[in-house]
Order: sequence, then C-alpha cells, then structure tokens
Amino acid sequence: MEIKAEARNIRMTPRKARLVMDLVRGKEVGKAMDMLKVMHHKAAPIISKVIKSAVSNAENNFKLKGPFLISKAYINAGPLIKRLETRARGRANIFHKKISHVTIYITERSN
Repeated sequence: MEIKAEARNIRMTPRKARLVMDLVRGKEVGKAMDMLKVMHHKAAPIISKVIKSAVSNAENNFKLKGPFLISKAYINAGPLIKRLETRARGRANIFHKKISHVTIYITERSN
C-alpha cells in the first residue's frame, strides 16, 4: 500500500529541488532523513517535512508500522509568479518566480 504526502506551492525552483529529491528517492526513510539533515540546501528541510508527514499518515491513518521505503518521489512545477522590472526608455523586463509541488509516496519495506 502506498501512502502519499504532498506540499504544494513551495516557493523554490523545481529544477534545484529535484537535485535533492534524486538523492533520497528509493531509500529507506531513516537513511533519507539522515541525509537531508546534513544537506545545506533550501529544499532539504521541506522534503524532510513531507517525508515526516507521509510517515505520520501511514502510522496514524493506516495503522502501519515498521521501516518505510520511499517508493515514488517527484517535484512538479506549479504556477509562475510574474514580476516586472523597469528598464531604460520606458521598457520593462518580465521575470518569472517559480513554484514547486512536492509529492512523496512511501511503502512498507518487505523483509
């Protein structure tokens, strides 16, 4: 059984967050949390919070116990925030602030 946890509208670029997500995908939850604890990246605490939420969902909602494995984990792009920057001669540059959606699925590890 796969248990899902998700964080939406996180103000970070999906491309940079995927670098951290690729390191923890497929790992056991304990090892993944240890790895995220020592990483100096903006995405690390957010991903660890989503993993904790998935474990909490499994224990409280589905009464599952035991070691969990991160079966699927991905980061999708959310809506863009568009901002204008004034330029010379009455012109403007538009730039986009990117938003991410973090989704993690965990399963019980079979022995």
